[in-house]
Amino acid sequence: MAVSIGAANREAVDRLCRARPAWTGVRPAREALALAPRSLLHAGPPIAWERMCAPMRGAVIAAVLFEGWAKTPADAERLAGSGEVEFAPCHSRGAVGPMAGVISPSTPLLVVEDPVNHTTACTFIADGPWGHQLRFGAHGPETLAGLAWVRDVVAPAFQKVLELEGPVDLASLMAQALAMGDEMHMRNAAATGLLARRLAAPLVAAVPDRAHLEAIMRFLTRDNDQLFLAWSMAAAKAAAHAIDGLAGSTIVSAMARNGVEFGIRVAGLGDRWFTGPASLVEGLYFPGFTAADANRDTGDSAIMETYGLGGLAMAASPAVQKIVGAKSFADAVATSRSMSEICAGTNPLFPLAPLNGEGTPTGIDIRKVVRVGLAPAINTAIAHKSAGRMIGAGIATPPLQPFVDALVAFGDLHP
Repeated sequence: MAVSIGAANREAVDRLCRARPAWTGVRPAREALALAPRSLLHAGPPIAWERMCAPMRGAVIAAVLFEGWAKTPADAERLAGSGEVEFAPCHSRGAVGPMAGVISPSTPLLVVEDPVNHTTACTFIADGPWGHQLRFGAHGPETLAGLAWVRDVVAPAFQKVLELEGPVDLASLMAQALAMGDEMHMRNAAATGLLARRLAAPLVAAVPDRAHLEAIMRFLTRDNDQLFLAWSMAAAKAAAHAIDGLAGSTIVSAMARNGVEFGIRVAGLGDRWFTGPASLVEGLYFPGFTAADANRDTGDSAIMETYGLGGLAMAASPAVQKIVGAKSFADAVATSRSMSEICAGTNPLFPLAPLNGEGTPTGIDIRKVVRVGLAPAINTAIAHKSAGRMIGAGIATPPLQPFVDALVAFGDLHP
């Protein structure tokens, strides 16, 4: 039976634009995702332990130690390479992991639901300051203490707030934050502030221990402007999940990187991955670091661009061009304009003032990417090539070949 690509793509864009994700719960991965023992989910397309980059290996070590499956990093490494641990992409379970993000059964997950499209997505809460986060591959005592604190203190407090207050409307919060200068990938300062304001009073009621309350409030409000990225990623995944398996659609349903490969999935091609080498990120480095120190592009955070935010919404954020090293704000606006050439529509929930109120370009179409020869711009952090730290931020340009391969596969399916 012949399919109408145009009709399917209009439906895909409509599903993305009508999504209204809300934060509804905090649950361990063993419950939220039915994640089995000795199973780990990782960022990006599928990859075996032997091919993982150093930051992802570090994150796996942290997860194994956090679960108590091993006592030392060396033992954790041996276990990871033994074949006794099952690895799968976060995207395969309706989840996303930032940077080298790894999800283990005990990981507390933000549960985000879209009541319009009836989808659910999950991700984990970043575990502390830049220097010792699992998502950059750190796995020392400070990292493990941070993971335990999020599990034992932060997650129960957040769940209690949701029980007292009900779901948090992320769609409206993100729309407001975009109007305040966030592009929702590398700049989440406004959204983090809005979330902190939303949670502050309920947390006072939910957390009787004053020391715990103070620590949580500091976590929300100090040196953590990117905190909201977890919520925005889960919201974007819940929206994009609605187009998974949409027959006849050439719209990208996921973009992800594992530090070795970049991969995409396409709505009309189900859960099949199309991959190519992960790119080196062009951007700005923290003092003392250069491109020679950088790992290749990594993480599931490109779900933001899949949803029409991040690099596609740079026109919303004069500040982000300084963070990612764009030449000027005019260059950032030009990037958003150019992204319209490879998208099937725009999202009225996220109007861009510099583009006369037009919505963010939404629905990356593999046909247009190939025809124009233009890959999506992805705003991203830069991880050190050795496990443990963030060393800068920039703009990643993924390879075109996965889009070409996906289009060929689509043509084979619909000759």
